[in-house]
Amino acid sequence: MKKYAKLIVFGLVLIALSAAAAVFPVRDWIRNLIDWVQQLGPAGIAVFIGAYAIATVLFLPGWIFTVTAGLLFGVIGGTAVALSGATIGATLAFFVARYLVRDSIQNLAGSNPRFHAIDRAIGENGWKIVGLLRLNPLIPFNLSNYFYGITAIRFWPYVLISAIGMLPGTLLYAYLGAVGKATLAAKSPPSVWRYLLLGVGLGATIAVTIIISRIARNALKKSGAVNTEHSSNHA
Repeated sequence: MKKYAKLIVFGLVLIALSAAAAVFPVRDWIRNLIDWVQQLGPAGIAVFIGAYAIATVLFLPGWIFTVTAGLLFGVIGGTAVALSGATIGATLAFFVARYLVRDSIQNLAGSNPRFHAIDRAIGENGWKIVGLLRLNPLIPFNLSNYFYGITAIRFWPYVLISAIGMLPGTLLYAYLGAVGKATLAAKSPPSVWRYLLLGVGLGATIAVTIIISRIARNALKKSGAVNTEHSSNHA
C-alpha cells in the first residue's frame, strides 16, 4: 500500500473534485479564487509561499498546497511557487533543528538505526545521499527536514539539492492541480479529446516520477542508507 499511496491520493483527489463539481458550485468558487489571487498580484504569490513554508515547518501535508498552487498558477507557475515555499520551509526546519532544538532532535533520532545509517551515508557521500532521499517518496518529507539539520551536510548544498530533489514530486502535484483548474474553471465542459490530452499528460508525469523514485530507492539501497522494506511513507 505504501508504494501506491500517491496514486491512491491522486485517485481520491480526482474523485473528490468530480463529486464536488456535481454537488456544489465549484466552478464559480474556482473562478472567484483565481480572480482574488490575480487581484493581489505579487502579494498573493508571496502570501502563498509564506503559508506553504510555515505549513512545512508545522508538519502539515505539503501536497495540498502544491495541488492548490497548480490550481491557481498553472503547471509551470504552480511548480515554481510551490517549490519556493517547500524549499523555504525545508530551510527553516533545517535551521530550527541545527540551532534551536538540536539536542531534542538528536535524542529522538538516537535510538533509530535507520537514521544512523542515513547519517553515516551522508557523512561519506554528502549531498548525493540527500538528493536521492529527496527523490524517494517513501521518506517522510517534513520530518526529514529536521533530521538533516543535525547531520554533517552543509547549508547551501542542502538547500540546492533539496530544491532539485523535490522538483519531480512538485511538478506532479502541480500538474494535478492544473488539471483540476482546466476541468472546474472551464466555462463549458471539456471535450473528450481535452480529457484525453489531460489524462495522457498526467499519466506521463506520474510515470516519470515513479521511474525517478525507483532509481533513487535502488541507489539508496545499494548505499546502505535506506532499507526500502522498512521505509515510511512520504508526507
